Amino acid sequence: MPKHIIATADEIPPGGRKIVSVNGQEIGVFNLRGAYYALRNICPHRLGPLCRGRLRPLVLPDGVTGMTYTREGEIIKCPWHEWEFDIKTGQALYDPQLHVRTYRVEVENDKIVLYA
Repeated sequence: MPKHIIATADEIPPGGRKIVSVNGQEIGVFNLRGAYYALRNICPHRLGPLCRGRLRPLVLPDGVTGMTYTREGEIIKCPWHEWEFDIKTGQALYDPQLHVRTYRVEVENDKIVLYA
């Protein structure tokens, strides 16, 4: 699989992101506590710019009326219709049939390399 150097490691700080164009596709690259993940910048729901959305925690019910917030910053919410996806896996939270394409990302000699 071809590799593309898209940034230096310090260009995408923890909690940050960078949207790049590779082979005519927009891809969002995210730094989650020092680990890098990449998603195609298209929401499968209505083709919105997914990677421009808000980063959120995973919200789960806790008992009858409470909520638990976990995995801070690992969920992205599409800015168009608020569909949510797991940045690590590309899986939609509300529909197990829906997912976003993910890409492998590595740090090599302080460079962030995207395999696409």
